Amino acid sequence: MRKIFSILLPFLLLSVIGWTCCSCQSNSKKAGNREEQNADTKPEAVPVIMDTDISGDYDDVGAMAMLHALADKGEVRILGTIASNQSPLVAPTIEVINTYYGRPDLPIGAPKISGTSRDSRNLRWPDTLVANFPHTIKSNDDVPGAVQVYRSLLRNQPDTSVTIVTVGYLTNMKNLLQSPPDSISDMNGMELVKKKVKKWVAMAGNFETGKEANVRKDREASHYAISHWPTPVIFSGFEIGKDVITGMELISSGEETPITIPYREGISKRSVDRKGRPSWDQTAVLAAARGFAPYYSALRGKFTASEDGISTWEDDPEGPHIRLVREMEVGALTREIEALMMHKPK
Repeated sequence: MRKIFSILLPFLLLSVIGWTCCSCQSNSKKAGNREEQNADTKPEAVPVIMDTDISGDYDDVGAMAMLHALADKGEVRILGTIASNQSPLVAPTIEVINTYYGRPDLPIGAPKISGTSRDSRNLRWPDTLVANFPHTIKSNDDVPGAVQVYRSLLRNQPDTSVTIVTVGYLTNMKNLLQSPPDSISDMNGMELVKKKVKKWVAMAGNFETGKEANVRKDREASHYAISHWPTPVIFSGFEIGKDVITGMELISSGEETPITIPYREGISKRSVDRKGRPSWDQTAVLAAARGFAPYYSALRGKFTASEDGISTWEDDPEGPHIRLVREMEVGALTREIEALMMHKPK
């Protein structure tokens, strides 16, 4: 019996070792598959061009803070930051914020073909920012035209990949669509947008009263761009952000940054903002980066911006436009947005 066992022992050991190795390989393969699945399911950063009228209001500052926070988290890749406002300190203000977040080289453009201007009225926070924080741009005159920057950025991106988010006037959208072929691209603006843009997300329209500043300020541009845009468009209307009041927690730290200063000055000087500022622009950035759920649902239809700047909406399951409907409870949405606004630079 001992002799038989001695003969069989090597074979038994080989079997055990083989089974163990197979088991390890199997487990390793499963772990590898899980890692591959996790890698596969992790969403790629959304390539975003942001278009802002910053200086006219300070929720744009919160929106830019969110955009950079989402970029630091790997959720978006910022391609460029474009001014839609001809007020001279808009481009310098954009550069101050980009530089604060460690992205001083982001392309910046400003309207040159046509446009409109609005400054911060009695709120002089853009002056404060350009006087106290690093930047190289002195005025909008120092940056290239918005259309030129758009065409250059879009030309170099994969087809149907770019998300444009506008939180200001629609001047640049009209001018881009109407741009002719040039040395940048042999496609006209309409062709270039149709080829390269995945979606346009706009803080525009008021689907309760019909009156909203981003649509009304450059009425001709709004009417043309909304009527002719060739890719999917998502509208975050005035009513989506009006009750999402942010800024008080942001300024409670007492820090002096390019994000806190506009909110502190705005809240202290406007009695209507004594509890904080509505987050109109931030809601559009959130939708551009993360999509709808769990924050919003989508209603399909047709948005018309009349030639006199009035917003109207018609439900239509086959319509060309989408408008957001808020789903998340206001308090939870407020906390989500303000947490992103409070993100510190890397």
